Amino acid sequence: MTLTWPLVAAVLFGALLHAAWNALVKSSGDKPLDTALVHSLGALVALPFALIVGPPSAAAWPFIAASLVIHVGYYIALAGAYQHGELGLTYPIMRGFAPLLVALGSAAVIGEAPSAAAWVGIVGITAGVALVGLAHPGEALHHGKALAFAFANAAIIAVYTFVDGLGVRTEAAAGGETLRYVLWLFVLDGLPYPLLVWWRRGPEGRRAIAAYARARWPLAALGGSASIGSYAIALWAMTRAPVASVAALRETSVLFAAVIGTLVLKEKFGLQRALGTAVLVAGVIALRFG
Repeated sequence: MTLTWPLVAAVLFGALLHAAWNALVKSSGDKPLDTALVHSLGALVALPFALIVGPPSAAAWPFIAASLVIHVGYYIALAGAYQHGELGLTYPIMRGFAPLLVALGSAAVIGEAPSAAAWVGIVGITAGVALVGLAHPGEALHHGKALAFAFANAAIIAVYTFVDGLGVRTEAAAGGETLRYVLWLFVLDGLPYPLLVWWRRGPEGRRAIAAYARARWPLAALGGSASIGSYAIALWAMTRAPVASVAALRETSVLFAAVIGTLVLKEKFGLQRALGTAVLVAGVIALRFG
């Protein structure tokens, strides 16, 4: 399994899609509700395609079930991070430290030890992400809740990366297709967290959900589609390249998030983020040749 340039390009495009739907959630006035809308509407988008391609193999279902449970924690931590901190602070932490955790556990969990050059790329991407995301460290320390949610989510991301990476490989080994795994994961993933958000709101809050959904559903549907595309590309790539390398490359979405945060959400960029961008790009190049 090697990380070719076409694979790099595909994962980078998936990273852009991932940054886009996260920026959508961050820009909303109700982060938990928008997160729920994105994924419930994403499930509706995925459903007809899932019915067409059919269900995954029996061997893949335990991985899908485990991933669904883990993703509920992911959405709770994601909404909490965006509730208490900027996209440019929380997103890089969540996405940047997860691949380092994946690389550290890769040999033990899936039997893939990154090469020396791959380690250079993984560490370079993580360092670049930290520079981009923590451009104002003194200011960041005043956002304790945001940091707690973000670091917790980095660990959650690492866990579901292993689960789904093994899941799609199990599906492929059983003669199935990655797309079946991804589509059914998203169909079922559109239920638990939205139901949790619905349950936690009172009667008035539930009435407000309907009005909010009517106004936001076109954007949420686009966000859900972007989420499906982003993760489908990543899981497909994990069947053709080392999981740790794909996980690290996918987190270049931090760079896209920083650009979106600067241009759309009017967040700061600055010299440190520019330096972090250069380090991140160097890490991508090292990873490709690792």
